Formats: sequence, structure tokens, C-alpha cells
Amino acid sequence: MTSAPITLDDVRDAAERIKGVAHRTPVVRSRTLDERVGAEVFLKCENFQRVGAFKFRGAYNAASRLTPEQLRRGIAAYSSGNHAQAVALAARELGTTAVIVMPEDAPPSKRAATAGYGAEIVTYDRYSGDRVAVAEALAAERGLTLIPPYEHPHVMAGQGTAALELLEESAELDALVVPVGGGGLMAGSATAATSLRPGIRMIGVEPEAGDDTRRSLEAGRRIEIPVPRTIADGQALHTPGELTFSVNRRLVDAIALVSDDEIRQAMVFAFERLKIVLEPSGATPLAALLAGRVGSLPARVGLILSGGNVDAERFARLVQGGD
Repeated sequence: MTSAPITLDDVRDAAERIKGVAHRTPVVRSRTLDERVGAEVFLKCENFQRVGAFKFRGAYNAASRLTPEQLRRGIAAYSSGNHAQAVALAARELGTTAVIVMPEDAPPSKRAATAGYGAEIVTYDRYSGDRVAVAEALAAERGLTLIPPYEHPHVMAGQGTAALELLEESAELDALVVPVGGGGLMAGSATAATSLRPGIRMIGVEPEAGDDTRRSLEAGRRIEIPVPRTIADGQALHTPGELTFSVNRRLVDAIALVSDDEIRQAMVFAFERLKIVLEPSGATPLAALLAGRVGSLPARVGLILSGGNVDAERFARLVQGGD
């Protein structure tokens, strides 16, 4: 691409658009965590966002820009859970309907929440099916506007508002650690953070089984891997997005990998010491710090804890070693 798909102004514009609709989530500190990792850590808790994850920021920013005719026809999306809920709620807020393509093995709590916001759910097999093709065909057949989970400038800009808020409250960060799935949260966050604080170190985190972005950054091009099997279902992707990778290949400094067991340990730490509930994907940045996967830490580090959508039964099963 000859120009960046989003700029700091796009993120700021998104912040104005979602103001009063999305939550301004808290930034949490922990002396125990600081002492354990040897740095001042600032936790941006997107588990307290509407729908329980950062995804509502981008979904609402994109959906709110649709024309009256597009809203009349309705919205389509594809997602393993959090973007599904975000689009469903955004559609409800804007007085329209949503049809969501979800994998058959999506966590039941996420499917139930998506349906609870009023969306119609269409399922597919994530290991043999192509969710993009299914959603695109569905949107074309019904005349719906497709809002993808990360491959969209308005979605990326909306996700970047999490980092924008964090830096407004904790301006002197030396590094920002962000979970990476399709790359929308990282692309938006890196756009905001590197513009506001040149020299900040941008560190992505992926599950070991799903290191498509790490491989892609090393190769200098998008790499495809088999759909990973990991408890971090929100990061179980086979390749980075094209738009998101065009940003992240320029702005991301490193990718840290964490094991499923390290993710479980981070979920336990967050629950017992921070008194917050994180889903596996939301816990990967914390896991990277606790397990020493980031290397030598600078003085002040920000983490985006991307979500907390996990039901009590699965949370208990996960922390006991299951999936």
C-alpha cells in the first residue's frame, strides 16, 4: 500500500464517535505485579468494555457510519465470539439487525450472548470451512453490509481508541503489549501509540500454536498456518489480515509467544491477585510478562487485556488444566 490505512486522526475521530456509547475502561495497577516483573505495569481492562471485550469499539465505529439504507437492510459479520457480540450489540443500538457467522465450536457463552443481543447465528466448521466465503455469500444473498472483525479501517481505528485512552492516562509508557489475532487491535493501538509517543516499543503476543503474525513478520509477507488448536479461541487464526499486516509490519517491534499453560497461570493470577476475570485471549499479554517472554522490560509498560468473555464453568475447567 502507498499510504497507511488509518492515522492518529482516524483513531481520534473514532474516539469521538464512540464517546458515551462505549465504556472508557479503567486502568488498573498492582504492586504485586510490578514487583514480580520488575517494572511499573498499567493494565487497560477491556474485559470491562461493553460485550466484555474491546471489539465493541471497532464494531460501533464502523456500524455507526452506515447509511440509512444500509442500516435498513442489516449487517453481517463473522467471528468466533467477541466481534459477533459487538456487531450484534452495535446493530441493536442503531436499530438494525445482524446475522453472524460463527464456528460450530465457539464457546457456548459467546453464542448465547450474541443471540441475546438479537442476532441471527449461522454456523460453520472452522477447521474445514471458510468463514469469509460463507459470510460474503450470505451478505450478497441478503443485501447485508459486511463488517469484518479486523480488515476494515473503521474497525481498526475504533480498536485503537483503547490505546489512545491508556496513553491519555499513562502518557510516559515505554512499551505497549497487545494480544494479536487478526491484528486489528494491534494495528489501531500501534498507530495511536507510535504517533503519540515516538520510540514506544510495540510488542504483540500470540499463543504458541497460532504464531502466524510472528512468522509473517519474520518473512516480510503474510504466512498461512493450519488453523491452530489453542485455548485462546480469539487468536485461533491461520493468517494475519492484509490491511492489519500492512500496519503491523511497520510498527510492531516484536512478537512474544505464550503456551496454553502460561495463559492459564495468567488467568489464575488475574483472578486471585487482581480480582478480575480474563478469557484466554485477554490474558495473553499478562502471560507474556509473568512468564518472562517479553525479555528485559523497560520502566513503564502498558498492557491491553482485551476481554473477559468466559463463563464460570469453562473458567473453572481451564484453570484446572482443561480446555
